[in-house]
Amino acid sequence: MKTLKTIEPNNRTPLYYQLEEIIKEQIDSGKWKAGEKIPSENELLRQYEVSRNTVKKALDNLVQAGMLKRVQGKGTFVSKPKLEQSLTGFYSFSKVLEEKGLEPKDVLIDLNERKVKASIAKHLGIAEDANVYELVRLRCTVNEPIILETSYIPKEMIPEMTKDELSNHSLYDFMATKYGVMVTKAKEIFEPVLIRGYESQYLDVEEGSPALLLDRIAYNSEDKPVEFCRSIIRGDRCRFYTELI
Repeated sequence: MKTLKTIEPNNRTPLYYQLEEIIKEQIDSGKWKAGEKIPSENELLRQYEVSRNTVKKALDNLVQAGMLKRVQGKGTFVSKPKLEQSLTGFYSFSKVLEEKGLEPKDVLIDLNERKVKASIAKHLGIAEDANVYELVRLRCTVNEPIILETSYIPKEMIPEMTKDELSNHSLYDFMATKYGVMVTKAKEIFEPVLIRGYESQYLDVEEGSPALLLDRIAYNSEDKPVEFCRSIIRGDRCRFYTELI
């Protein structure tokens, strides 16, 4: 393996961070491709003349960031590229995957009708004693879980919703086809979080892994809220960008 740059022991930058940057460069430059096994810890510590702890910390950080993936008994591999999505326009997760040539799959975890919580009622602009549908879904691609999503839809807007109906349609397609409710825009708020225990079970990542918390309020053509959705998005599989003009 050809070294792109070397560790500088006298540099104030921590050794583990220097090694991280070297490995990132190997991946970003295409020297190490997605799915390719990288050198072992022993090989890296010998090549860069650093301690095992330094190598381990660098690899741990890159695994947590989603650039590397450990496979028990086999080694450490370059992860698949993250799914990217622009924030400059309205989008749906299903259509984003289809445009990238990936097959979207929704796993319906739960669907209940319940009294709305005060905080949710405020987002939806409805009375605090109103009923909503609470829809919990796991958004996947190629059987890989990406997003754990909980949607709240006013019953006054969608009088009836069943699991069978949603098993064959995306939520927005169902709303448009059956009730003529067209989602035309949305407001989204992001913040970084760490994945909690019950979320890790659904998303197939370790508790404490980085994630994005996304709150979305979707509106119809009359600017009336028709859905409040709270999503936990795997930080190792997704990233969002915007263009400043």
